[in-house]
Amino acid sequence: MRVTEKRSSIEVRYGWVVVIASLLISSIAQGAPNVLFVTLKSISAEFDWPRAVPSMAFASLMIGAGVGGVFMGLWMDRRGVFQPVVFGAVMISLGALLASQAHTQLSLYVAHGLLMGVMGEAAMIAPLLANVTRWFDRRRGLAVAIIASGQAVAGALWPPVARLLNESVGWRETYLFFAVVGLVTTVPLAFLLRRAPPDADQAATEQRGTSGRTALQWSPRVVQGALGVAVIGCCAAMAMPLLHLISHTTDLGYSSKHAAQLFSLLFVAAFFSRIGFGMLADRIGGVLTMFIASAGQAFALLCFVFVDSLVGLYLSALAFGLGFAGIMPCYSLLVRLWFPALESGWRIATVYLFAATGMAAGGWLGGYLFDLTASYQLAFVVGFSFNLLNLAVVGALLFRQTQLRLNPLPV
Repeated sequence: MRVTEKRSSIEVRYGWVVVIASLLISSIAQGAPNVLFVTLKSISAEFDWPRAVPSMAFASLMIGAGVGGVFMGLWMDRRGVFQPVVFGAVMISLGALLASQAHTQLSLYVAHGLLMGVMGEAAMIAPLLANVTRWFDRRRGLAVAIIASGQAVAGALWPPVARLLNESVGWRETYLFFAVVGLVTTVPLAFLLRRAPPDADQAATEQRGTSGRTALQWSPRVVQGALGVAVIGCCAAMAMPLLHLISHTTDLGYSSKHAAQLFSLLFVAAFFSRIGFGMLADRIGGVLTMFIASAGQAFALLCFVFVDSLVGLYLSALAFGLGFAGIMPCYSLLVRLWFPALESGWRIATVYLFAATGMAAGGWLGGYLFDLTASYQLAFVVGFSFNLLNLAVVGALLFRQTQLRLNPLPV
């Protein structure tokens, strides 16, 4: 193992203020896809559209967030995280407002893809994660996991609220409610992120590896590409249950209340699992942690293929939440470990661009396969196949790290 002299920790108390503020912002902002998950069938029914149409709205949101995230990451690398987060918060609310007034497929796609995606959610994932990696070194895995848990918090809180509103006042008013709540909460919280991170000066001179090489002794393009392929595999698989679990549950004859409870259980499990995986990553490193979590997700996908009882669905949702939650935070840890700090914003965002592509492909493909077969069984099988791709790439990265006897933790 390479020996590197440890420096004193950069961690300060205000870093935890940044973590909590970022978690709250992420939890609110990531209500956008959750509102769509709940209202998907209502939107399809009102316009007599196939489910591939709202599924494509989800795909446009994911791809938009990924594409916009690269530019938001560059913005964060140059000016800090405050400006892109405020801009993104306003755009998400405008997008939800437009969605509440949508009458055509185009307006639905513009609301989700352009406003909530390219200009909104793009600022709420990679920039927040990249920013917090500059506040922590010893407990970086835990800090990243807490912020990444915003997805789990959003998934636990928003579906019951959206279901209640959708059933009582309709899907349009549900989007309007989300627009107002998002605007009045996320913008004030963003002001807690204005302080510069403690490693800002140090990052300017930080170098990892030798010129043109990463710590893995591969070119940066190869490592970035490998992470991109891995994240497409895990996210295409991940999107199948995330987008379609509520519809799948009601299609099996269970109530929308049970469907929303299943979804909330999944994300409650994901929240605690993500924290646990973050702490594990601080002990064994991001690559091995990711491999373990991805294997858990693959197992849960197989469960969805074979179960149709309510108890079986609850157990499968629990297993999926425990597994998938540990995957995505590890990408931020690996980028921060293998690349210079001042590149973390756009490089993490690039990984999330590939992630969004995988989520979009998986979400749309799930809807398409349902329209083709009138069942989600084949979709879950295809998702499992994508998951195997992720395990193969992550396994190769783990083998390379072990082969070179590299320290899997920050120095």
